[in-house]
Amino acid sequence: GIAVGTRYGMKNQTAINEFILLGFSYGLQVQTLIYLIFLVTYMVTITENAVIIFVVKRNHHLQKPMYYFLGNLSFLEIWYVSVTLPRLLFGFWSQTMTISFSSCMTQLYFFISLMCTECVLLAVMAYDRYLAVCHPLRYSAIMTHKLCFQLSILSWAGGFSISLVKVSFISRLTFCGPQVINHFFCDISPVLNLSCADMSLAETVDFALALVILLVPLLIIIFSYCCILSAILCMPSAQGRRKAFSTCTSHFTVVIIFFSATLFMYARPRRIHPFNLNKIVSVFYAVFTPALNPLIYCLRNKEVKEILKKIIGTSCSA
Repeated sequence: GIAVGTRYGMKNQTAINEFILLGFSYGLQVQTLIYLIFLVTYMVTITENAVIIFVVKRNHHLQKPMYYFLGNLSFLEIWYVSVTLPRLLFGFWSQTMTISFSSCMTQLYFFISLMCTECVLLAVMAYDRYLAVCHPLRYSAIMTHKLCFQLSILSWAGGFSISLVKVSFISRLTFCGPQVINHFFCDISPVLNLSCADMSLAETVDFALALVILLVPLLIIIFSYCCILSAILCMPSAQGRRKAFSTCTSHFTVVIIFFSATLFMYARPRRIHPFNLNKIVSVFYAVFTPALNPLIYCLRNKEVKEILKKIIGTSCSA
């Protein structure tokens, strides 16, 4: 990182319009290995999520709100990894890790938008599970196709709107040399660290909105799961409890993985960030989590597993 005093001492320097992404500064063999791991992970992530979208869309047994939102999440994950990984892979291959200011802000905007959208979408999915478990008789009357569509639009519009505010404040800052971003993509903290202007307002706005977009959905999720747990414990039969619990475990696992990483990264002041630790955590939630989510949903979901087995069986017999 760059010391605060140094940043403010650079005001007379020429503003830069291009950054260098430091990425992973290791030897050639290690970089080749990282390149192959990221390439395989990207291809697996795209394939897994595309398969889930296809299965949900084509199978009438999965025309339920839970799977509608799962399709939304899979669509989001495809774009989520596509915002960062293709450019990183191209940088590995071409050995050019420069990115223009406008491209950096665009990447930052879409990455944060998709992350914010996922926060809201996971809260919507928790609300759906709450209705299914706690109000099963009224579930189909409440969670109509219209409401599902409205909640998905709310997730996407909310995520992209909040990100627009955050990035508009960041993009107005002046950035001076050195122009090296100690990260593998344009993320908020390493970009803010290169500003040579007073960034207190941009930092405050970013931190406040990060708390809102993380904590409000998280509180909805916690409330939903408290009600779900209470309802499950009151069920008379062990089979009923198991069935109700099995419909929630995959979503709950994804929530724990996603929010533990994002709260660590974004819900704390910028200047205390150790950047190498940031990169490790970023790899986890920006690269590997989108690949893990479809596996979690498929392995923990009996309906999806059965339908995938039928599709694979039909393909093999044909």
